[in-house]
Amino acid sequence: MNSEGGMRASEQRYISLDAMRGFAVMGILAMNIISFAMPEWAYITPAAYGGDSLADQIAWFFAFIFIDGKMRGLFSLLFGASLMLVIDRAVAKGESAAQVHYHRMAWLAVFGLAHYFFIWFGDILFLYAIIGMIAFCFRGWPPERLVKIACIIFAVGLALWGIQFGALQIFQYFATRPDASADMARQFRELMDSADLAFNIAPDLALHRGSYVALTMDRLDEWSTPIILVVQSIGETLPMMMIGMAMQKSGFMTGNWDAIDYRRWVMRTLPVGLLLTLVFGVWIVAVDFDRITALAVFFFWGAIPRIMLTVGYAAALILIIQQHQNHPMLARIAATGRAAFSNYLGTSIVMTTIFYGYGFGLFGHVGRAELWVFVLGAWAVMLLWSKPWLMKFHYGPLEWLWRSLARGLMQIMRR
Repeated sequence: MNSEGGMRASEQRYISLDAMRGFAVMGILAMNIISFAMPEWAYITPAAYGGDSLADQIAWFFAFIFIDGKMRGLFSLLFGASLMLVIDRAVAKGESAAQVHYHRMAWLAVFGLAHYFFIWFGDILFLYAIIGMIAFCFRGWPPERLVKIACIIFAVGLALWGIQFGALQIFQYFATRPDASADMARQFRELMDSADLAFNIAPDLALHRGSYVALTMDRLDEWSTPIILVVQSIGETLPMMMIGMAMQKSGFMTGNWDAIDYRRWVMRTLPVGLLLTLVFGVWIVAVDFDRITALAVFFFWGAIPRIMLTVGYAAALILIIQQHQNHPMLARIAATGRAAFSNYLGTSIVMTTIFYGYGFGLFGHVGRAELWVFVLGAWAVMLLWSKPWLMKFHYGPLEWLWRSLARGLMQIMRR
């Protein structure tokens, strides 16, 4: 930038994106901590595990309302925005945008598969890499078209989930009535005992309290899981990325809108989104954390308020960033966002070491409420290391490796 004012605008754009990414990667841990520390079903319903005490149920309710799904949605928005930023930079340098983008996505997919098979089953990097390859095809669309088509894709995906879980809820309703036929009641019991719906907590506990080799072999046996996740999640992840691309194109993500416009979007999305999420949370509690209801809310009923809250969070965070851009803590959060890749994978390594059997073996031994101690501790580490590191180096360690591999050239690391 040539003018001083232009330079400040450019720096503000980076601060806006990096700080939001910092908030998102910290929120991702708050969302994922249950899957790190407890059997997989515990994330869906505390009836499966970790819901015995009132404190645990309050912790579940808080996470359900404010965190679950919203942080990944925010990460998806930011991924779409960053995708456009990388494309624009490549074009400005006279590089092939397709080559730069697909090299980045190919290596991200490799990192994702390594993460899944050798560290933690909850990887989203492979999902983002594959969806990011698809999203590139829409790079030339104007913001209005991106949002319109994103809504259509989201609606189609939501309808498919609605058919599946709506039918399941209807079957549950009739099969559990006092006048249900013996045959229907038997079919329902068999369904609840099937591999898809049975909790199967004991084998999960034994596996994650066992050896590293056993865990790795189990993931290798389940080699198709990352592909299945892409198929299951494309109806939500692709639209969120496309909306993020539209936000970047329109100047939303870079803080170029007027404050009144951000406030308007906060008021359009957060109150209604929170109210609907609260209603669904109370519904799950009212049916004693029934697994079918919890699944239906997770995949279908909660999807619309989830996307509303994600957009509302983005608008609210930009307002906060604009109002506190000189605050020392914001600088640390922005640095955490600049090293989001390292913080995300680093968190997986640390948390699996703490909870899995080949580490400290705490899997299933820490209550849902007490897990916040680990979340807050990890947040403190992220905020403490990221800023000093980036004062000495251009990139986080894994950001440097990803960039070097994608460009086929060792990047300059030290400032």
